[in-house]
Amino acid sequence: MVAYARDRRRFFLFGRSRRVDPETHRHRAEVLLESLLTLGPTFIKLGQLLSTRPDVLPPEYIDVLSALQDEVPPADWDEAKVVLEEELGPLDERYEEFDTDPISGASLGQVYRAKADDTDVAVKIRRPGIEELVEADLRVIRWSMPFLLYFVDDSRSFSLENLAEEFSKTIREEMDYEREARMLTEIKSNFADDEEIRMPAVLESHSGSRVLTMEHVEGTKINDVEELDRKGIDRSEVAETLQRAYLKMIIDDGVFHADPHPGNLAVTDDGRVVFYDFGMSGQVDEFVQEKIVEFYIAVANQDIDAILDALIEIGTLSPDADRAVMADVMELAIQNARGEAVEQYRVQQIVGQIEDSIYEFPFRLPKNLALVLRVATVVEGVCLTLDSEFDFISTATGYLTEEGYREESIRKYLAESGQQIRRSGESLTRMAPKVERTLDRLERDDLYVRIGVEDEKDVFAALAKRLIYGMLLTMSLFSMGVLYALDAPEASVVAVVFAAAMSIQLYRSFRKRRGLRAEPQFAQKRLRQRQRDD
Repeated sequence: MVAYARDRRRFFLFGRSRRVDPETHRHRAEVLLESLLTLGPTFIKLGQLLSTRPDVLPPEYIDVLSALQDEVPPADWDEAKVVLEEELGPLDERYEEFDTDPISGASLGQVYRAKADDTDVAVKIRRPGIEELVEADLRVIRWSMPFLLYFVDDSRSFSLENLAEEFSKTIREEMDYEREARMLTEIKSNFADDEEIRMPAVLESHSGSRVLTMEHVEGTKINDVEELDRKGIDRSEVAETLQRAYLKMIIDDGVFHADPHPGNLAVTDDGRVVFYDFGMSGQVDEFVQEKIVEFYIAVANQDIDAILDALIEIGTLSPDADRAVMADVMELAIQNARGEAVEQYRVQQIVGQIEDSIYEFPFRLPKNLALVLRVATVVEGVCLTLDSEFDFISTATGYLTEEGYREESIRKYLAESGQQIRRSGESLTRMAPKVERTLDRLERDDLYVRIGVEDEKDVFAALAKRLIYGMLLTMSLFSMGVLYALDAPEASVVAVVFAAAMSIQLYRSFRKRRGLRAEPQFAQKRLRQRQRDD
């Protein structure tokens, strides 16, 4: 935290903002990564969340932390057995068979194979003693936050406070297996009629707040492309199925599986996509759903103004942002992502360009959008692993068209245009009498004009300061000469000090503040770097 603050301000407690080279950022990130791994489960989860928040950390941090895996040594079976029996009762009475070697382990829980009611099941058991450890770690994060907020700007402060609140909520929800069971059941019911999606059923009789028993569904890991090819599975269709499933969850249903890394996704032998682990799941309200649809349609139509409007309304882009600069960033991002063919531009590349800009530009991520952004980027990566030519925008546009969203958008636009034309006509009918009255008053010399001057950049205040500093400097120089002539050296020294202070203040008043470096060249530099990487 101290290093992060030092990189933000030249003299730590004061001074101008400081720009640090990418190598320094990467070194800091690697040190942070080692610290998070050493601190244990809670901070591993925090690092994973930080890796999805480019509004908080520079791109170099995001790259390093993205490699952080939620894998820790499994807990001793005897300890895990205590948790299971406290929750469900004697093991031998509840399960017919139980393999005590975990098939997967994570920082908060681990999964075992078993058999219950003549059904092959997967049993997820919360890690012993994890509740106390998480609560202690959350207190550390909560106490540290005010210190860190002191060294960041308002936009970063907004994001960090949201991050701390979101992390505290998310990790507690992930430890609550009753909530996970509810979310799994609800999302599964939303896909009840979809033959291309497979989700395990919950055995409620063998589940509780610390133990979750689910149907075990076999499948090939979704990024095992060689095995998928060997089984004759069409990987392009799998990618499209996955993408459409998430569009449905986020845009239509409002509840979604929020941890789509390859370990939680598989493919059955008949090509159905299997979802595992619903501990991290999210909800989207109707307003956000509507704005996400508007954003996707605007990207598909290459409508830069509509993209910016959607980002501002959803709270991702500050209303005070320079629209011209933001338009340049978006235009460059789309041009870079589009490639040779006009329609070949991908959301991950667009989001990647935006993420690179978030740390420099006035972007921020509201807490209700962080999981959506995580899902969008991770799913796109999985789809590109399945099919290097996969085009998310084409799939999203097709889905929005099939579901009637684009048609509804056109109808809404036409309705708003009609209302605008009607209001314009009403204004024209009211204008003529007002113009006639104004001309009559002008003819009678009875017209007064009041002018209000807007000074958003405080130009008048700056001129007034310079004028006062100049007058005080002149007075102090004159006083210095008079006092020296009157043989009063001590008093003249005071006048010299005062004159020096006024000179510094006058000089500073003419200096331009170093603020947001929102130059299109920044985006072009990123663009050239990405082209070199490709």
